[in-house]
Amino acid sequence: MPDFDYIIIGGGCAGLSLAYNLEINGILATKSLAIIDPRDSYFRDKSWSFWKIFNHNFEDCVTKNWYQFDVKIPNAKRRLDCKRFPYQMIDSGLFYEKILDKLRKNPNVVFLQNESGINKVGSVIFNSVYNKNNLTETAMWQHFEGYEIEVEEDIFNEEIVTLMDFDCDQKGSTHFFYILPFSKTNALIESTWLSKMTDPSEQNYDQQISHYIEKKLNIGNYKIKYKENGKIPMFEINSDIEDNIINIGTAGGMTRLSTGYTFLNIQQQCEYILKNLDEITTKRPFKIPKKYQYLDKIFLSVMDKNPQRMPAIFFEMFGCNPETIIKFLSNKSNFISDISIISAMPKKPFIRAIIGR
Repeated sequence: MPDFDYIIIGGGCAGLSLAYNLEINGILATKSLAIIDPRDSYFRDKSWSFWKIFNHNFEDCVTKNWYQFDVKIPNAKRRLDCKRFPYQMIDSGLFYEKILDKLRKNPNVVFLQNESGINKVGSVIFNSVYNKNNLTETAMWQHFEGYEIEVEEDIFNEEIVTLMDFDCDQKGSTHFFYILPFSKTNALIESTWLSKMTDPSEQNYDQQISHYIEKKLNIGNYKIKYKENGKIPMFEINSDIEDNIINIGTAGGMTRLSTGYTFLNIQQQCEYILKNLDEITTKRPFKIPKKYQYLDKIFLSVMDKNPQRMPAIFFEMFGCNPETIIKFLSNKSNFISDISIISAMPKKPFIRAIIGR
């Protein structure tokens, strides 16, 4: 007999989302679950942002909804409105608290810091930890650091997200700043790079953010309330595959390679797993639709070969209808929408990427 009916390796967003879905759907009333994660405590360590294109279980963990966003390049700005799909940010601290409070009340759920001594034979294993040995050294990453700051005066427009501000040093890569304003005096400001991380100066995030706050935003006095940093792979993860292991989250291909958006893809993957739980080890894995995988591959090839053009390319892309671009970035677009976005792109670099030049 296995020690546990289900084992989840990795207690991050994907692992805890799945555990929560198993719990609220009554599966863990009669089945046992082990969640394996090395951490001994949970606290706010990241934020997940996305357009709410469908309902999810974590509305009570959302810090704020925004209905307008800006995209900026030097000397130009686009402001887009979308009342139908709010842009949301989830506080990971609230997310962890909500799920852990629920799971810790169930005696059938056990939290472990390592796998030693567990009999895995017969267990269904969900793995959210990808093998770092499979990564290519020169692969593309979205890497970033963010400051949540507080200021004394009313500086921020709390209704508008700065989704991308490219008016900054690019260093031969693709670089932008991102601002989520929670109030007139409180905002998360993030320096984000899309690059192969071969230039160490790109990772001098503290200097970049301080310069942006003080010189671009003209803020002299501010208090740093919180910092977060990380990196998201912009390439397909070659996760290990075994008969009784289902890869989930980024390890299971739930990160949209061109954007880094993962949270809602994880929630859809959880729904798929719950629906097919009895045969999940033999069922075809849930994947982001192939058309987005193909289009992302082309887009990333253009980015790799033409980093100097990317601010203008992003700017033109956001010239499309807001709902059209949001659905495209959220894996919910139709053929006509795809054509309108493709038509907004410069032709030469994309044709060269398609034919492999």
